[in-house]
Amino acid sequence: MDIKQYIASIPGFPKEGIIFRDVTPILKNPDCMKYVTEKLSAFAKEVKADLIIAPEARGFFFGIPVALECHVGFAPVRKPGKLPRETMSQSYQLEYGVDELQMHVDAIQKGMRVVIIDDLLATGGTVEAMIKMVESKQAVVAGIGFVIELDDLKGKEKFKDIPVFSLTHFEGE
Repeated sequence: MDIKQYIASIPGFPKEGIIFRDVTPILKNPDCMKYVTEKLSAFAKEVKADLIIAPEARGFFFGIPVALECHVGFAPVRKPGKLPRETMSQSYQLEYGVDELQMHVDAIQKGMRVVIIDDLLATGGTVEAMIKMVESKQAVVAGIGFVIELDDLKGKEKFKDIPVFSLTHFEGE
């Protein structure tokens, strides 16, 4: 299945010079959503995932179904102040500033094989922060799966020692 037909390209969003790749049309098509879930799940099973983690919000669209398909747990990674129990935090650099991600401290156990799932790989900053959180718990990032990879931004180069799977690729912005 060519999933590109289910990805809307929005020029100038959220700012001029950017082409936003909108994955929400995938969610409207059960056959496409099933295909995406099966492909990401096959990758997670291949790397022997014990846990799936994904960042809000679009990562949740795909991370939760993958966890269900793999019959493993799911842990959300959120912006500060959104999780009700004790959290751990990791800051990361943005183009103009710093942002932060949080996860419950008990989400990952030592020795777990964690797979990160997200909708899109651009520069890789969010994923780098998630890797640091996983490794701080003495767990292993077994793999990273994306629906879309923006090849020209070369985010994948940051993860040379970790298996990376992307369902489709785009060039430009």
